[in-house]
Amino acid sequence: MKKRVLGHIKNKVQILYPNVDFNVDDLEEPAEEFGDYASNIAMKLSKILKKSPMDIANEVAKSINSDNLGFKMAVAGPGFLNIKIDDDILIELVNTEITLPQPYMNKKIVVEYSDPNPFKPLHAGHLYTTLVGDVISRIVERAGGQVVRINYGGDVGLHVGKSMWAILRNLGGENYNELMNITDENRSIWLGDRYVEGTKAYDEDPQAKSEIIEVNKRVYQIHEDGDKESDFAKIYWKCREWSYEYFEDLYEKLGVIKFDRFIPESEVTPLAKKIINDQPAVYVKSDNAIIYKGEQDGLHTRVFINSEGLPTYEAKDVGLIFTKWNDYSFDQSIVITANEQEEYMKVVLASVNKFSPELVNRTKHLTHGLVKLAGGVKMSSRMGNILTANDVLEASKAVYKEVNGEENDDISIGAIKYSFARQRIGGDIVYDAKQSVSMLGDSGPYLQYAHVRAKSILRKVERSVGHNEQNQQKDLEQFERSLCRKLVYFDEIFEKSALDLSPHLVANYVYELAKTFNKFYENSPVLNNERSELRISIVKKYTSILTESLNLLGLKELETM
Repeated sequence: MKKRVLGHIKNKVQILYPNVDFNVDDLEEPAEEFGDYASNIAMKLSKILKKSPMDIANEVAKSINSDNLGFKMAVAGPGFLNIKIDDDILIELVNTEITLPQPYMNKKIVVEYSDPNPFKPLHAGHLYTTLVGDVISRIVERAGGQVVRINYGGDVGLHVGKSMWAILRNLGGENYNELMNITDENRSIWLGDRYVEGTKAYDEDPQAKSEIIEVNKRVYQIHEDGDKESDFAKIYWKCREWSYEYFEDLYEKLGVIKFDRFIPESEVTPLAKKIINDQPAVYVKSDNAIIYKGEQDGLHTRVFINSEGLPTYEAKDVGLIFTKWNDYSFDQSIVITANEQEEYMKVVLASVNKFSPELVNRTKHLTHGLVKLAGGVKMSSRMGNILTANDVLEASKAVYKEVNGEENDDISIGAIKYSFARQRIGGDIVYDAKQSVSMLGDSGPYLQYAHVRAKSILRKVERSVGHNEQNQQKDLEQFERSLCRKLVYFDEIFEKSALDLSPHLVANYVYELAKTFNKFYENSPVLNNERSELRISIVKKYTSILTESLNLLGLKELETM
């Protein structure tokens, strides 16, 4: 509806002031008592026309109101234009099927998220990018995009060297048979403990550090040699396999859409080394290493090939960018990482910009802060000061059981999903386990219950006799209008969320929508009155938008709660 109103206003402004170069670019959504939309164009035009904002506002409002355009304008000081949609237009829109904007139609969008590293525990930050990346992918896909979901992880690198060093010590050497004695249910915990051991040894024991560096080289070497048969290689490949199995099991438990592809660092390493070596004017030699001098871009210097001849994370990310491009020819590549990688990625992209600017222009890097716990909830993490994904899942599960006396993974996981999605991407993420499972507040369970309730109302409607699908009402009562007004904002919110890659807009909207519906339902009986047909159509539209929103947020639809 906003585009329709905006189009009429633009036309009127052009007619009234034909010699003025002015673009009416947007409308605000004011508090309900002021209307459905608002505009400050009169104040902006005042500076150009050298006229009073009130005079301009009155001219525009008079011209608009003289035509039957489906909305009316009222002037408020010092020159605001408040816009109210006609009731019959709101009713017409409520009776119309949802047709969402498609800004990504015919565009291939690669979305990279989650990105946990094999041989390490999946921490809370990875859980956040997994869930929010899933929502972004759903929104972009619903907006017409051909989405390719990518999961990139470090199966080579120093963290693998640390883990493999501890694994070999724990097995008493390169003892593959001993490795196979570890039971299925203990494997992910066992690997996590080895990473902690290796990291501690690397930081505290110079001899262990030296040994870990050599183990790290051996890991790279088995990839270069294609070694699958040596005992060292067999241990490495089996532990990598366990890691990926753990990730797959977790993703299934979370109910996220399957990834189209896992790209390990080892896959992009050869291409990364070739690109770095093929661009000597960009990546220059320094002290037996190859670096990019970021100071030329107002950034900082980073190493791309280290003195041991091994590619760094920076080089591998260059390889990843070109792997995505070579395989998918994307229109846009969306990458979601922690804030700590923002400056790092600026250097990587600045270097690529020197020889392939189009790929940089097509890349969008989103970052987020730390996942923190609110309310002093105690965790029982085995990873020391690392908050793992499992810690967050168990906290939600335990608190839900404490509050409700039963376990329900669909609800406790949905609580985490919504809690993450409702917070704007960029800053730290505060996870409050108690608030997230509340049935009364701004939470996932609240929305899931709202959906159950709406479906229950519609079942009653289906059982009722004699209602006519064609409602004849042309006016709206207070609570009917409040809900209809909220319903027609959905396509606008969705489009902005898709274009801005901002899931919180959908999450916050649907919560406000559910609250508005509750007031409507309390004050406007749906069945067995003279306004039943209109109210049934409103409930149907509300339910369809609620269903759409739950699907976008990845929350499971439940039959009962």
